[in-house]
Amino acid sequence: MKLRHTTLHQLRIFQAVAEHNSFARAAEALHLAPPTLSLQVKQLAENIGQPLFEQLGKKIFLTAAGRTLAEACHDISQRMDLLSEDLAALQGMERGTLRLAILTTVKYTVPKLLGGFCAAHPGIEVAMVVVNRESILQRLMANQDDLYIMGQPPDNLDVISEHFADNQLVLVAPPSHPLVGQRRIAAKRLRHEPFILREPGSGTRLTTEKFFAQEGFSPINRLEVSSNEAIKQTVAGGLGLAVLSATTVVSELALGELVKLDVVGFPLIRRWQLVYPSGKRLSPAALAFKQWLFDHRIGPTSVGE
Repeated sequence: MKLRHTTLHQLRIFQAVAEHNSFARAAEALHLAPPTLSLQVKQLAENIGQPLFEQLGKKIFLTAAGRTLAEACHDISQRMDLLSEDLAALQGMERGTLRLAILTTVKYTVPKLLGGFCAAHPGIEVAMVVVNRESILQRLMANQDDLYIMGQPPDNLDVISEHFADNQLVLVAPPSHPLVGQRRIAAKRLRHEPFILREPGSGTRLTTEKFFAQEGFSPINRLEVSSNEAIKQTVAGGLGLAVLSATTVVSELALGELVKLDVVGFPLIRRWQLVYPSGKRLSPAALAFKQWLFDHRIGPTSVGE
C-alpha cells in the first residue's frame, strides 16, 4: 500500500466518480478528459492496493475498499473546507459554506431569517434543503449538513440540541363545522370527529396523538397526508379536522377558509431545536448562523411544523 503517494487531486476525482456512479459524468463535472480521469483512478487503486470499483453490466459499484475510501474522502473534504474557513478567519475575512437542513414547515419563516443572515454575511454561501422528519433524520445520521432544525431531536442519536423558539399547534376546522363559534370545547367532544393527520413519525402527529391519548382516546384517522398545504385544502373541503402549526394557517384563518376551534388544552406547545451531532466541530459559518439565530429569536408563532 502506497498511501503516501496519493494526492488530493486523485481523491477529488475518485469522490466525483463515486458520487456520480459514472466515469463519464464525473469527467464532465470536473472538466477532465475521460482517459485522464480513468488513469488517475487506476493509479489511486494501485496506491490503495485494492480495486475501488467493480462493473456489473453497464453500471459501476463501489467495492468494500471503495466505500471505505469514499467515507474518508467525505471527511477529508469537510476538513479542507474547515481549513479554508479557519485561514480566512485568521486573515479577517468571512468566507465559507453553510449547509442547513430544515423541516418542511420551517420554510414559512427560516428563509426570512436566512435572508437577513446572508445580507449581514455576504461572504458565506448557504445551501439549504427542506425535507420531512424521516429525511432530516437520515441526513443527520449521515452528517450531511452543518446544522439541522427540527421539533423533536431523536432519542437514539448522540446529538446536541438547543431550543430557540416555541411552536404553537392549533386545531382547525372548515367554517361550516358545527363546533365553530363554541367556547371552551372539551377535547372528549372530538372523539367521533374525523381527522386529517400528518404521516407517521411526524412531530406534529406524535404531539397530537399524545394529547388525545391523555384524554382517553385516539383521533379517528380519515386521511394521512405528508403535506401541510394538502391538509389545509382537505380540511377546507370539509373532510375533517386537523392540528397544524399556527404559522402554517395564518393566511387561511385571515381569509376565513379555515377556523380555529377553541378546544381546552390548545394550543399545544412544541419547541423548535437547533440540532447537530455531539462532538461535531462547527465551522465558522455554522457558528455565525447559530449566533444569528439566537440573536434574532423568533416569537412563539413564527415557525411551524
